[in-house]
Amino acid sequence: MTSAPTEPAAEQWDAAVAAVRALGGDAEIQLICHVSPDGDALGSMLGFGLGLRRLGFTGVRATFPGEFRVPTPYTELPGVDLLVPEPDAYLDPALVLVFDVAAESRLGGLVGRVAAAPVSVVLDHHASNTGFGTIRLVDPHAAATSVLAEQLITRLGVPLDAEIAECFYVALATDTGSFKFNSTTVAVHELAGRLIATGLRPGDISRRIFDSRPFGAMKLTGEVLGRAVLEPAAAGGRGLVWTYATLADLDRHEQPPYVLDTLIDPVRSVAEADVTLLVKQVAEREWAVSLRSKGAVDVSRLAISQGGGGHRLAAGFTGFGEPTDVVDTVRRLLDDYLN
Repeated sequence: MTSAPTEPAAEQWDAAVAAVRALGGDAEIQLICHVSPDGDALGSMLGFGLGLRRLGFTGVRATFPGEFRVPTPYTELPGVDLLVPEPDAYLDPALVLVFDVAAESRLGGLVGRVAAAPVSVVLDHHASNTGFGTIRLVDPHAAATSVLAEQLITRLGVPLDAEIAECFYVALATDTGSFKFNSTTVAVHELAGRLIATGLRPGDISRRIFDSRPFGAMKLTGEVLGRAVLEPAAAGGRGLVWTYATLADLDRHEQPPYVLDTLIDPVRSVAEADVTLLVKQVAEREWAVSLRSKGAVDVSRLAISQGGGGHRLAAGFTGFGEPTDVVDTVRRLLDDYLN
């Protein structure tokens, strides 16, 4: 694995700008984010896509691997019309830009598009980034990938407008936990201020993104929280809290998988546990594993050891077997890490 740089070098920024400026207005440009996209992935990608439109590019498409279903909180994002299903992505794009993807495994069937492109630009903020792509704009200290997307748009001479700003603001707000995480620096607030200055209404955006859920999703959340288990002695006495959600749970409450994306937040609020584990079923005996830490444990190390990745306090990987098998694996990894 190639180590992610502390921040992109000036040469990388210059190369990314040159790659865009070298294209004609009708060039086929493919934007890609990770499977099961979240607010940062979609917001960064669509905001940048709108920026390319402002520059006069007419052949911009955006996509993500897997089922073509945009989570409801993000269906009203400006630029959502740029999105196309995975099969409609350009086969031989002149340029590919990848957003919020730490490893090629997160690109699914779209990994070939990156390899086929003469130039690929990767914008990401995961410390576990594997170093793929031709030009890498990777900064593990950035609060969100949108920070990098906004910097590149600015270097290309595109002024912020309300549509681009809304995309970047949603990305920034979601990846900072609505500006609650330690990644919320002075620079983050300054960027948020510039975005709001375009005419955004943060209250309206927050209600749509954070404070609106279907009744079925609320019932599902209650059920999954009700089976949570607290293990105060785990993680070297720092505490582990875990729960799981199955496909049957989703079917019973008639909810799509993405409603589980924010379910880890109420679980991680448990005062007696530093480490939080949410195990979400994606197929028979296959689970998406989400890990969170309040600071005592670097959960990205655990995730990377299982083929996943992420940040020090938020990471994930794919697990197999029964939910208890996944929990046993995490419990063992915690013991190995802390001992």
